[in-house]
Amino acid sequence: MNSSSGTGSESGKVTREPLPPAPGYGRSSVADVLASSAAVLGVPGFENTLNLPAAKRVCVVMVDGLGWSLLKQRGGHAPFLRSFVPSARVLTAAFPTTTAASLASLGTGRPPGEHGMVGYDVLDPDQDKVVNMLGNWDAGVDPERWQPCPTVLEQAAEHIPVASVSLPRFADSAMTRAALRGGEFIGATGVHARVAAAAQALAAAPRMLMYLYWNELDKAGHKHGSQSQQWGFQLEELDSALKLLASRLPADTLLLLTADHGMVDIAPEHRHDFSADPSLIAGVRHTAGEPRMVHLYLEPGAGEQVRQNLMDSWGRAYGNKIWIATREEAVNAGYFGPVVSPSVLPRIGDVLVMAREPIALYDLRRMKSASLEVVGQHGSLTRAEREVPLLQLAAPATKRNPGAQSGGRKK
Repeated sequence: MNSSSGTGSESGKVTREPLPPAPGYGRSSVADVLASSAAVLGVPGFENTLNLPAAKRVCVVMVDGLGWSLLKQRGGHAPFLRSFVPSARVLTAAFPTTTAASLASLGTGRPPGEHGMVGYDVLDPDQDKVVNMLGNWDAGVDPERWQPCPTVLEQAAEHIPVASVSLPRFADSAMTRAALRGGEFIGATGVHARVAAAAQALAAAPRMLMYLYWNELDKAGHKHGSQSQQWGFQLEELDSALKLLASRLPADTLLLLTADHGMVDIAPEHRHDFSADPSLIAGVRHTAGEPRMVHLYLEPGAGEQVRQNLMDSWGRAYGNKIWIATREEAVNAGYFGPVVSPSVLPRIGDVLVMAREPIALYDLRRMKSASLEVVGQHGSLTRAEREVPLLQLAAPATKRNPGAQSGGRKK
């Protein structure tokens, strides 16, 4: 069986085309940013895979939703950031291209197959129910058991000062406890408050690893779209704030910007309730994921014919607007990384449906109708969703780190 998208024919037979490549885990992915930063600062056991320059302090700014293509398209709103585009590197987000998966990969330095955050919401096999990975976690899920891998921040905190600057409500959130635990948490609500807090903390430490989170752009994109005036305004705010931060940094500080995913705007007529078609949920016990990357979990005991019939139905319904893959195909293709832990495997759908075109796929039996109002979306493997920037906004005037190596995260 080939990993592919579905295309129907008059005879009813469904053919599929090859899937896009897997993320560049261990080479050029969001999972390599904090890990390489820790290596720059001399934290034992990490490797500077991204060949970052030497520094005494590193601040990693994670801008939720700032895809590489969006930065290039709308760079007129960000003259400061735009000036770094020619020297930028393009990284790949984790898969699925959603905040939970990419922030966990950033925070742990590991692919989703190891940290287990494989979607916005996913099946908890122990409870036989779908649980959310980003907002309010299910009471039956312990974040630190669900994601047991040590984080980069907590490992670095054993050797150097470590700080996270983010919105106060994230101080003890399940996502923070799962993937971004470690070091001091500095809560600051406003854009400029976060800049001031970051600059002050960096100036007070002779060495430091800092994580700075920015969510305003993503919120504007979901509500208004990435091509909206509101999104452009938030990009302008980000640009001016980071220009100010760069000007206030102490010497020997490396300031990096990256993102967790890009975004695609979906017109209302292309937001579909797939659960209204019985053939698309035949034999399916649970659905999860996001509207651009759907996990389909089959009923226990469902055989290969049930799975094949389901995939054929999706292929006939959506043709080359989607990619379809079985769990085994996605795992073998490396979408979740080179290794998928046995505990993580059943969290992945038996069948994965990924949007190739600007469409969104909903199961309105379990999703609120208000979700149909979301404009900017992500989750799939289009370039607009998977490619994210790595910008070096400030760096010490020193030689590149002589200890830089290829190879990946902490061993």
